[in-house]
Amino acid sequence: MADERALDEVVTFTSDLIRFDTTNRGGGDCQERPAAEYAAARLAEAGLEPVLLERTPGRTNVVARLEGTDPSADALLVHGHLDVVPAEAADWSVHPFSGEVRDGVVWGRGAVDMKNMDAMILAVVRAWAREGVRPRRDVVIAFTADEEASAEDGSGFLADRHAGLFEGCTEGISESGAFTFHDGSGRQIYPIAAGERGTAWLKLTARGRAGHGSKVNRENAVTRLAAAITRIGEHQWPLRLTPTVRAALGELAALYGIEPDLSDVDALLDKLGTAGKLVEATVRNSANPTMLDAGYKVNVIPGEAVAHVDGRYLSGAEDEFRATMDRLTGPDVDWEFAHHEVALQAPVDSPTFALMRAAVEEFAPEGHVVPYCMSGGTDAKQFSRLGITGYGFAPLKLPEGFDYQALFHGVDERVPVEALHFGVRVLDRFLRTA
Repeated sequence: MADERALDEVVTFTSDLIRFDTTNRGGGDCQERPAAEYAAARLAEAGLEPVLLERTPGRTNVVARLEGTDPSADALLVHGHLDVVPAEAADWSVHPFSGEVRDGVVWGRGAVDMKNMDAMILAVVRAWAREGVRPRRDVVIAFTADEEASAEDGSGFLADRHAGLFEGCTEGISESGAFTFHDGSGRQIYPIAAGERGTAWLKLTARGRAGHGSKVNRENAVTRLAAAITRIGEHQWPLRLTPTVRAALGELAALYGIEPDLSDVDALLDKLGTAGKLVEATVRNSANPTMLDAGYKVNVIPGEAVAHVDGRYLSGAEDEFRATMDRLTGPDVDWEFAHHEVALQAPVDSPTFALMRAAVEEFAPEGHVVPYCMSGGTDAKQFSRLGITGYGFAPLKLPEGFDYQALFHGVDERVPVEALHFGVRVLDRFLRTA
């Protein structure tokens, strides 16, 4: 089991990593190198030989391999990203890059997404070095840049240009799973991710006839675009159940003693109550208009109008997504992918999933582990190009009322010290047995 020093270090490392402002505003505006150098130094102190890799200066990734005792075993990838989304300091109770530890809680941007997991990985590896532990299979550790944007400088770059560093890896773990979900009635659920919806960030362009704002214009680009995004925003997507989502519904229904009637999933979700929130975003494709850009003067009808849409699609449902976008945008609006990544599906009956379940249950025997599909995406998408099956497993034991999911990209992001301690113990237990 992880020693007391590991429990102290995970708090220190989380706090220290938060202090590095690795804000990713998109468009290449980020510098992960200071955090990467910090992580690499901690690995080197544990006897590993980390390499720092950049596609763009300052956009630094760290990769290291810990050799296992069984050279015939498949390797396991354990990865976390170093960048974070922006934070407005004026909106926060504490400065978002202070890393302050107050009343048993570590505060700051990245506390849950995902410098906490980065710190857990470092703490476990260092504890093993002190104890002389080697895992059964090779463990490849990767700390990546650019996850909060396109991943072109991070996992995409690593997968495309440095595939050899991941030789033998067949499975991987990263965010976001094995956290406590309180259902409001006393049950503690620990969802482990075994799938992700695909990413389809779209750019819509409507073209028309420019003209004076006082004149009749039946070819108004703004009107055409507005009609298209209204159709998209109001579209009711049909039900599509992946194997992971079916498994999630089945296990949740059993937990609540409900007949798992998949002929009426919406009714089943209602019966599951709060727990249904773990599944509701992943039973359908989705497309949400998020950005608009048109015109330059109130009395000028522009010849072009642009919108952006955050689209997500389930495994096996990409063709349906494309066809639906063609129909909803209509003949006067063109659409293209601004960013496009695959949907993922991982088996929930694998030995690895069973070991993750067992690790959580050892330290949270009152908890109920269930599989789930992430509504968004992670670096697992890019690493899947190398044939690596990804799971979301970043364990945290959270108190009731602590809204973990709301803190992702939210104000006053924070993580309890005890949650970090739990995470280190569970991660240590899993990696020793994996």
